[in-house]
Amino acid sequence: MRALLFALVLAPGLALAVGRPSEMLPNPAAEARAQEIGRELRCMVCQNQSIEDSEADLARDLRRLVRERVAAGESSDAVRDYVHARYGDFVLLRPPFNWVTAPLWALPVIVLGIGGLVLLRMRRRQAARTGPAPLTDEERARLAALEKEL
Repeated sequence: MRALLFALVLAPGLALAVGRPSEMLPNPAAEARAQEIGRELRCMVCQNQSIEDSEADLARDLRRLVRERVAAGESSDAVRDYVHARYGDFVLLRPPFNWVTAPLWALPVIVLGIGGLVLLRMRRRQAARTGPAPLTDEERARLAALEKEL
């Protein structure tokens, strides 16, 4: 019962995320292709959502633009390239690897490397502070015996 109530509460919000029926293309195959393209494009306002998931005005405009171009018969690559040329790499949820975006792709590796170096340095400092463990009575007796032999 709770699951049904939960689903009923969420259903209107999920329907709005996809877009209003007036925004949708009449051809189901073209609409599916437009949604697929939209899932690869970032909402410039929300930044962590695709234009298909966002309700920002700019996302709505981009959805409309994508659907117009799909309805005009353009290929998915042509539509993506058009939006990319107009808004830059930031509009792509998976930006291409090039010299401009290389720092973005390398940042996780750099941060992990720096973190590893910091941990290693902290561990070495801690080991240097504590020094060697004190000798046990047995070790002292053995050392004394060795010294007598010399």
